[in-house]
This record gives sequence, C-alpha cells and structure tokens, in this order.
Amino acid sequence: MKTNRNLPVIAEMTLILLLATLVGIVWNHRLLSDAWSGKAVLATQKSVPSTQQGTTPLPLGLMQVKELYDRKEALIVDARDNPSFAAGHIKGALSLPLGELDAGLAAFRAKAPPTATLVVYCNGFNCHDSMELGSRLLGAGYRKVFVFLGGYPEWRDAGYPIAEGPP
Repeated sequence: MKTNRNLPVIAEMTLILLLATLVGIVWNHRLLSDAWSGKAVLATQKSVPSTQQGTTPLPLGLMQVKELYDRKEALIVDARDNPSFAAGHIKGALSLPLGELDAGLAAFRAKAPPTATLVVYCNGFNCHDSMELGSRLLGAGYRKVFVFLGGYPEWRDAGYPIAEGPP
C-alpha cells in the first residue's frame, strides 16, 4: 500500500487558500454586502467633458508630447528665458518665458488662441517654470494646458527635432 507524500502539501495549500478567502471577505465585507444587496454605486462617466481644466496643468510624458507634436495637435511652449531658448529648443516651439508673461501675453495670444491645446516645457524634472507658466495660462483663459515634465533635455536626448536661434 502506497502512502501519498503530497497529502500534507495539498492540505497546507488548501488551508492557505481558505484563510486568504476568509481574510478577503472580512476585509471587503462592506463592499461585498453592498454589491449583494444592490446598493453598490456604479461609477458614472460625464457625458460632456468639461471645457475648463481647472488651475493645474496636467503632466505629459515624452511619448505623449511626441504624438501631439507629430499630429500637430498642440502648440509647444518654451517657458525658459530667451538665452536658453536661443541655445536650443523644441523645433517649432513658441517662446514665452515665465518672467515675461505679463508683458508678452498679448503677443502670445495672437499666435495661440485660448482654444489651442498647449504643451509647456522648461529644463526638465527639476524646473518648475513650466508648471507655473501652465497654471498662469489656465488662469488667463486657456482651456487645455499640459506640462512636459522631461522638458527640453529629455526631448533633445531622445533625438527628436530641435532648433537653435532667437525667438
């Protein structure tokens, strides 16, 4: 007569499975009871997207910015000062240094209407000028403003189109 040496392992696995199930039920008892009683609230999606984004620009990564750039679906805005812009910038970017926003907003509006999608960038993850400029552009009536977190250094290092020269 053979004895099954795997029986203790199978028993232990069964016990672990039962304990895990019990812990899951106890931990989620309110959610489960609401679901069983029909009280669970279903997430609803707005049927019409908001025209205003709020006061904080949304972050974008390199691939998202590249896609918007390739499709020409957004205006790229450089928040760095003029010497930094002249030394190198994303090809086709508009220069709007944060320090010159008040004086340059009227001229900027002539190139970028408030309905345009804007992607603002500066010198990368440690540069906060793009976030500040994005917030101020939202406050000035722009509806869709994003911030490219990696900024010019990430774009340049990826080998994407750049240009040099004054604004």
